[in-house]
This record gives sequence, structure tokens and C-alpha cells, in this order.
Amino acid sequence: MILDYIFDNEKPIYIQLVELIRKEIVSGKLKVGERLPSVRELALTARVNPNTMQKALVELENEGLVYTERTNGKFVTNDRELIERMKQELAEEKVKDFLNDMKNIGITYEETVVYLQKLGGS
Repeated sequence: MILDYIFDNEKPIYIQLVELIRKEIVSGKLKVGERLPSVRELALTARVNPNTMQKALVELENEGLVYTERTNGKFVTNDRELIERMKQELAEEKVKDFLNDMKNIGITYEETVVYLQKLGGS
């Protein structure tokens, strides 16, 4: 899962972990209902403090993407609609950021569409 992630110093590590695990869930790399490794295992893999990983998992649990079964561990939600909603929100966010970046370098919406059509297949 989170093997060689390089953390950005601009935002808290637990937020970056939330974003990373959220992306793993919405992309399907972590399957619906899949049991997650233990907090310690995840922390070791990501090379972070277990408390930081626990904080990220609590945040994901608050979002509904992860749930805990007492004595069995943490699991990816079974709520496919929630996952799909999150995927749509992430996609919209990425597209808005991309369009804004293009605008900031002086490329119009129409020119952006041309670039997407030209490069979209590769």
C-alpha cells in the first residue's frame, strides 16, 4: 500500500495520509470491505509514528470510508455510493485545480480542451 510515499512539508502528515488512503479506496486499490493492516503495520510501511497513522484512520472513519469492528480491526466501508461520491468530489477538485493552473499560465479554456484532446490518448 503506502510504500515509498514522500511527504510534503507544507501540510500535516496525517492529512497527507488521509488523502493517500482515500485515493487508494476510491481508486479500488483497497477493495470494499477489505480489512486494513494494523495501525502499527501501516505506520511502519509509511514510516510514520503510529499516533499519526491512528489520527489519519480516525479522520477516515469520521468520513465513513473506514469502520472498526471490535477485536477484528479496521475495514474499508461497504458503502459503494459513498465511495463513488468521494471519487466524484476528488475528480471535480482535480479538474478545477488543473483548469485553474492552466488559466494561471495564460492558457484559455478552449486551448486547454485542445491540449486535452491532443494528449488525452497518450
